[in-house]
Amino acid sequence: MATGTAPGTEPSRRKDPARRGAPTTRPTGVHDASRAAIASRHLRTDRWWLAPAVTAGGLLAFIVYSTWRAFSNADYYAAPYVSPFYSPCLAENCAPMRHGPNWEILGSWWGLSPALLILIFPLGFRLTCYYYRKAYYRGFWASPPACAVAEPHTTYTGETRFPLIMQNIHRYFFYAAVPVAGILTYDTVLSFRDEHYAWGHMGLGSLIFLINITLIWAYTLSCHSCRHIIGGRLRHFSKHPVRYRLWGWVGRLNARHMLLAWASLISVAVADFYVYLVASGAFDDPRFF
Repeated sequence: MATGTAPGTEPSRRKDPARRGAPTTRPTGVHDASRAAIASRHLRTDRWWLAPAVTAGGLLAFIVYSTWRAFSNADYYAAPYVSPFYSPCLAENCAPMRHGPNWEILGSWWGLSPALLILIFPLGFRLTCYYYRKAYYRGFWASPPACAVAEPHTTYTGETRFPLIMQNIHRYFFYAAVPVAGILTYDTVLSFRDEHYAWGHMGLGSLIFLINITLIWAYTLSCHSCRHIIGGRLRHFSKHPVRYRLWGWVGRLNARHMLLAWASLISVAVADFYVYLVASGAFDDPRFF
């Protein structure tokens, strides 16, 4: 007589004798038992890999370039232009810059490139930036490589362990990035001089510096931390009309945070490279007036 199973129950599964004693591993991540059982790694048919590949390539190019320029310790000042990688110059071994931000705070004991003293602040600001986290998590770590594409990692701890827990100090890097942007603004004002430090002149470098500082301020002020500082923790916007207006303005900038992040990254590299060309004698700065 055939036996059946009661409605709503599953037939008992016998353990395979050949697998007795074998260690069992529970699938994790997107292959966890609680997730949908889809054999394919993803169902996307577009070129989803293109965006993270381009992102990784762009970031890698900037890393290589900025590393070379930071350690070169040369060709970073050509009156009246100073490279944004070397401003402010905090060591005694800096090139003398008339009225420039060359503050010999560390004296003569610092023998390395002075760029290493200041780049840590804008670098830390960008490394902990919410957009840049997404960019290099996807581009370099494939975590995840793209939307709706399973990442290859089996475990995920988030930003709760070292070194990723350092991402939580993004706000403090924002506090450091603001005065750095202010100093670069001062450098831009000084660029409206000629090579003899006479005021009332404008060269191609002045225009490049002006575009660069505009993009840097736009990127800095569009930061999520800036938006929260201005409008966060307010119970009633109606009681704080000025902060509400500023919060809305920063919010519109924040919507373009990714674009501003890339534009300012490119502009700061262009400004540095322009100073390098002029300082090395490979290019003469054309003057508009």
